[in-house]
Amino acid sequence: MRTTTGWQATGPTALRRTPLERRDLRPDDIAVRVDYCGVCHTDLHALHAFDQRTEAPLVPGHEFTGVVTGTGSQVTAFSVGDHVAVGNIVDSCGVCAMCKAGQENFCHSFPTLTYGGTDRQDGSTTLGGYSREYVVRDAFAYVLPSGLDPAATAPLMCAGVTVWEPLRSLGVGPGSRVAVAGLGGLGHLAVKMAVALGATTTVISRTHDKRDDALKLGAHDLIASTDAEQMAAARDTFDVIIDTISAQHDLAPYLQLVAMDGTLSLVGYLGPLTVEAMDLLVGRKKLSSGGSGGRPATAEMLQFCADHNIGADIEVLPSSQVETALDRLRRNDVRYRFVLDMSDLD
Repeated sequence: MRTTTGWQATGPTALRRTPLERRDLRPDDIAVRVDYCGVCHTDLHALHAFDQRTEAPLVPGHEFTGVVTGTGSQVTAFSVGDHVAVGNIVDSCGVCAMCKAGQENFCHSFPTLTYGGTDRQDGSTTLGGYSREYVVRDAFAYVLPSGLDPAATAPLMCAGVTVWEPLRSLGVGPGSRVAVAGLGGLGHLAVKMAVALGATTTVISRTHDKRDDALKLGAHDLIASTDAEQMAAARDTFDVIIDTISAQHDLAPYLQLVAMDGTLSLVGYLGPLTVEAMDLLVGRKKLSSGGSGGRPATAEMLQFCADHNIGADIEVLPSSQVETALDRLRRNDVRYRFVLDMSDLD
């Protein structure tokens, strides 16, 4: 086994610095020195639900960038010293219809998650990127294109690809009318990508407070969801709405904004929903959802971001301040994503 150092959960709000074991390299593995790891709301949820008395060890972190420090005997795509990125999926069955279609995120036997997942070979629990080293199958690591800031790229590996997939699958491009509901970690990247794809892009937020921020990100307008006059004027307007709101909410006001044959895509809240069929019927409107991305889409997203100079808007903290980052994230005190600098684990 290989030994590294990372931040392991000791309860719902606490982590401690501790030695961690990584597997010896399999023939198709690479070892990655983790330089920057994003802090995701999923980490908060996992920590909140964690009980160290009954559960396997928890090391969060599923969006990170770093440098290859070792390769397995069969690895040809990477060499020591290469800059790479890793997201929230590190393996899949590879043989189901979804995997064969390049949608490993929808693997029929469930993809292996970067942390809290079950290794498909030895049954161990995966430990995440809040650590100085990670060992991953080469097929689930991605070349970091030159020109991308490694720190600002880390959140692209979860938040970025989560909004990229619906934008691409729904055919967003020049002439498209896109709205992004919620301007946070997911939403700000959806705005940047939609604008770069050529869409006329509007932000939907509860109030007008984020108007300046939305325009700085490239949005053409902002609608306040609490402004009845604005919402009425925008009825049947948007070809695609990317809904990044993380809390349960009424979909009816957003479906009313969707144009005929348009789509409301949910990527923020993935819990139980109630939808009136008439809200879909009038205008042949569609409701969809998605999460993460397959390997082809992830690689495409990274290159697109390199070509268009897109990165997350981040605040970088040393990994020793991980609890501060989590606490502030819990209070929504970040614009728009925390990233941990893991170099202090040396």
